[in-house]
Amino acid sequence: MRHRRAGWKLGRNTEHRRALLRNLVTSLIVEERIETTVVKAKAMRPHVEKMITLGKRGDVAARRLAASYLMTREAVTKLFDTISPRYGDRDGGYLRIIHSGFRRGDGGDLAFVELLGSEKTLDEKRQKRAEIRAKRAEESRKALEEAQAAEGQQAAEPEAAKESSGEEK
Repeated sequence: MRHRRAGWKLGRNTEHRRALLRNLVTSLIVEERIETTVVKAKAMRPHVEKMITLGKRGDVAARRLAASYLMTREAVTKLFDTISPRYGDRDGGYLRIIHSGFRRGDGGDLAFVELLGSEKTLDEKRQKRAEIRAKRAEESRKALEEAQAAEGQQAAEPEAAKESSGEEK
């Protein structure tokens, strides 16, 4: 039975587990959606909720506490400026964990972890990536056409030279 056993050890020692959770929380705040194992997602949930609650407080002490836990200054500013105001009247439940299947190598159970209300930003990111991908495809298509045209001209030049030398004889 699991009576009085709170938290997850994740098969790591204390320092490694703390660093892992700090990195996961920072990545989630910066990216707003990450993919990890289900157990890690469930272990990081209370830490993310605490960070968002600190962001909702918004005072200097809360900012310093968040900065001492999060790994980058970018994550702290994003937490206090964009993410926390999104949950002004909400008391907890800021995350969504969506099971996404099993990892190919070892069969680990994977899940997407995302912040609620981040659908708009995720759609914008997806659209930007699609535009960049389309632009790259167009550039590569043009380069390929130019290369084929150059090959055609190079192949035509020796044939023209042979024909002109054949006429001189």
